[in-house]
Amino acid sequence: MVDHIIQRRVVIGRSRPEVFAFFADPACASQLLPSWFSARLLSATGRPVAAGTVLDFRVTCLGVPFAWRAFVREFDPPFRFLDVQLCGPFARWEHRHRFMADAAGTLMEDRLVYRLPLGLLGRAAHVVAVAHFMAAAWRHRTRRIGELVGPVSSSGS
Repeated sequence: MVDHIIQRRVVIGRSRPEVFAFFADPACASQLLPSWFSARLLSATGRPVAAGTVLDFRVTCLGVPFAWRAFVREFDPPFRFLDVQLCGPFARWEHRHRFMADAAGTLMEDRLVYRLPLGLLGRAAHVVAVAHFMAAAWRHRTRRIGELVGPVSSSGS
């Protein structure tokens, strides 16, 4: 079993409560995805997200549709939250979001730990394609954060 980690830090030129509110809204997740990866929220609960919330999405990646169920394991506004995959294409998916005050706005740290299924085949797929797609998706996400939330700058990490 091989876990892969993506960790990024950016400074967003908005207040921590504003930035947290955007990222804690599951309907906003789809706005950060590239055109080849789409997600539609199916389980709008009508109440705010909290620890224990389960979210269902219909996802399409490169034309392949699948269900994705996420569980909000930790929720501590406006400081952090952690969502994990309960059902979906990954053997493991844990995405931690941290929000810290910064002189220029909010320092947001993302730490994604993921693992592909299928053992050696999954590891080969990661080398051949998945690592590239994840990096491209993350670059797109950073650009969209700048467009939708506020000006973004690198934190140097």
